[in-house]
Amino acid sequence: MSFSNLIFYDTETTGIQKDFSQILQCGSVLTDRNLKIIDEQNIGCAPLPWVIPQPMAMLTNKKVDLFNSNISHYQMMKDIQMQWKQWSAQSPSVFITYNGHAFDEELIRRQFFWNLLEPYTTNTNGNGRLDLMLMMHNIAAFFSEEIAIPLFEGGPGISYKLEHLAQEHGIDAGDAHDAIADCNLMIELCLIIQQKLPELFQSFIDTATKPGIKDLLYADEFLALGEIHRRHTFKYPVVLCGSDASRPNEIVFFDLSYDPDDILDLDYAEINKLVQSKGRDGPLKKYKINKTIPVCSHKLLKNSDAFDIEFSELQRRADIIKADKDFQQKVSQAMEDRLMDFPESEYIEGTIYSGGFPSYKDKDLMQEFHLSSDPAHLIKISRNFEDERLRLFAERIICNQFSTDIPDDIQKRYQDLIVQRNTDEGPWGSLEKTLIQIEKLLDERSEKEDQNILLATKEKVESMKVS
Repeated sequence: MSFSNLIFYDTETTGIQKDFSQILQCGSVLTDRNLKIIDEQNIGCAPLPWVIPQPMAMLTNKKVDLFNSNISHYQMMKDIQMQWKQWSAQSPSVFITYNGHAFDEELIRRQFFWNLLEPYTTNTNGNGRLDLMLMMHNIAAFFSEEIAIPLFEGGPGISYKLEHLAQEHGIDAGDAHDAIADCNLMIELCLIIQQKLPELFQSFIDTATKPGIKDLLYADEFLALGEIHRRHTFKYPVVLCGSDASRPNEIVFFDLSYDPDDILDLDYAEINKLVQSKGRDGPLKKYKINKTIPVCSHKLLKNSDAFDIEFSELQRRADIIKADKDFQQKVSQAMEDRLMDFPESEYIEGTIYSGGFPSYKDKDLMQEFHLSSDPAHLIKISRNFEDERLRLFAERIICNQFSTDIPDDIQKRYQDLIVQRNTDEGPWGSLEKTLIQIEKLLDERSEKEDQNILLATKEKVESMKVS
């Protein structure tokens, strides 16, 4: 698939808890396929009254001015989705983040969900998604002569933090940890990659969707998988050898540094043990095709000595694996036989993947909700949701948007939520521990800017105390 545009985005948040932290700022930049900037959106909002800003997060992003924003979280999330849909309406786009699969995209999805919006904007309607950090895993492993990777200052190994990569390549990273600034850092880094490794960059863009990555996985050549673990790079020659029919995103690579003759004749029990293994060693490596895989064709490698084994031998081994349907069937069966434990959250914020999809009726009500500004009508809609989670989310939005004419039962649930989150200690943290941490940081940090950020955060947290 050919993509006309790329959408870079980044978030600044109140903390690192995916289910309980809130996005305070989201920056998005639209570029064409040549990375020329077309448009941007920079939007922020006030913290929700039950979300505790964490001092280390605020020291990092410095967004304490948003404590007094008159833009609500609901309005911000609506505006983000509206802009993204507008940008990708004419043709599918690739959404690019840095460590987004693990964090930014998870927050975006959850907070669309909390605000009755379609959570999967970045990978529906033909859109693709690319985690640039995982692309850097592949580059660090195989292309460090073309794209320099900085050393880690605190000890052995490398650093792949976005601001450190920017500095290594002479990109001004002075505003790092501002959402728009970080988008621009990503764009500048991509420009360097595109200039020095155009075929590799295009390969990652092409594999940003499931059909695209499948085209690569089912190609005839063996692949080069690069990983960074504990600041060190690891190189693996791999070939697809199985997948999970019950969970079609889950696949298995065979590590061709192992001789197939030593593995192919293993019985099912032995293969199942390899599949169940959670360690990094072993001939089988599990990945998901709905996330960026740091893999490329070996034909893109500049160095024919990238592995300890000749490419011709690795290709011979790959052909053997591809031809052995019995081995592939055993691997796929072992994948399907796994017992997967996905504990369900007791808090509705964390149920995006476990509570099912909205019914057709609820989808219609969600659309109607966003078109209305009449609190009486919004309350009526909220009471008609079939999914209790959506009803409770709607009540939170209504109470946060309006201060009068709220029915007693809805008002009580809303106030109970605020009291629980601001008095009890839970996975969201606690006010008291947060204030203790702020005091400790005030003693440790002498810089005026840090002191001002901490004092503003302290004032905000103290204002959340329930009398």
